[in-house]
Amino acid sequence: MQFVDLASQQKRIKENIDTRIANVLSHGKYILGPENKEVEERLAAYVGSKYALACSSGTDALVLALMAYGIGPGDAILTTPFTFIATAEAASLLGATPIFVDIDLKTFNIDPVKLEETIAAFKGKNNSVALPVNHASLTLKGVIPVDLFGLCADYDAIREITEREKLFLLEDAAQSMGGEYKGRKACSLGDIGCTSFFPAKPLGCYGDGGMCFTDDKAKADLMFSASIHGTGKSQYDNVIIGMNGRFDTIQAAVLLAKFDIFEDEVELRQKVAQKYTELLAGIKGLNTPYIPEGYKSAWAQYSILADNNEQRTKIRAALQEKGIPSAVYYPKPLNMQTAFESLGYKLGDFPVSEDCSDRIFSLPMHPYLTEAEQGLIVDIISRNS
Repeated sequence: MQFVDLASQQKRIKENIDTRIANVLSHGKYILGPENKEVEERLAAYVGSKYALACSSGTDALVLALMAYGIGPGDAILTTPFTFIATAEAASLLGATPIFVDIDLKTFNIDPVKLEETIAAFKGKNNSVALPVNHASLTLKGVIPVDLFGLCADYDAIREITEREKLFLLEDAAQSMGGEYKGRKACSLGDIGCTSFFPAKPLGCYGDGGMCFTDDKAKADLMFSASIHGTGKSQYDNVIIGMNGRFDTIQAAVLLAKFDIFEDEVELRQKVAQKYTELLAGIKGLNTPYIPEGYKSAWAQYSILADNNEQRTKIRAALQEKGIPSAVYYPKPLNMQTAFESLGYKLGDFPVSEDCSDRIFSLPMHPYLTEAEQGLIVDIISRNS
């Protein structure tokens, strides 16, 4: 059994993929070819943003977005510790400092109440929230929520805070393409939205790739320039310090073929998730995913909380014995990562994130998972809970 079944998807669209790749090989425009523009236009229309920039990875999308705001040393970015390192890493790569904010236990997303408390602590108005050791020398600039496992963060509550505090809002939608928040598409919920096309994502290519979305033309132009070594009027007119963040044309061709079936796959993911939740209902000690009213998850992962670490270990071992993969996202929150030791955080600073890391695990999740396979998975879980 596959954790993410890309082979079944490829069989479904093989002819389309082969044709599109052959077209690229024929025209030979392997960098910034016509497929790049097509995929940007189609995804911008789908998301509901005026501008889209395809780039080399989801991480580079975040870096480009932060570059558009001129982020650098002395700046601080508020984000979650319960996610992949790329979110905080993007800020660190530019010399900025991530400041972590604990999550909501039900959604696993950044907690707006904790966000308010952290900003108050930064201003010296309370001491109940952990801050980096160098916080006194920093200036708050922005917030990056992460739409974890495909579920959008609470953007209305977060936007109210960022507007009041005059902070920019970047949406890390690496896992949520296809998701919705109160009638709006994921990737359109921040000042800039950033997503990833890593192969295992809800919409992925066959390599690395990412995209930035915005309604701000000036920011879109800055990100485009920064993605091509700070290009100006020509390749050798460099107006800013940039990077090599281009999306290659063959990956754009693959993405276009996948996008043709994407909306159908999003709906298939809803059915798989619903079936999981129905089958898992009532199993002692397990908490299935919570989807607030008005939200639609892209179901990048189907993640559940065990009652304790021992139960999680037992269930995962039983699944593995039958050849069924599972995964833990994420076994160690960012505040405990060696890469961020210099921030001075310690165990206990983010109790909800740390507790979730100890209990969470994810089951196989993709549009082509059969009910029979789900029944087998849940039967093993039930007998080992």
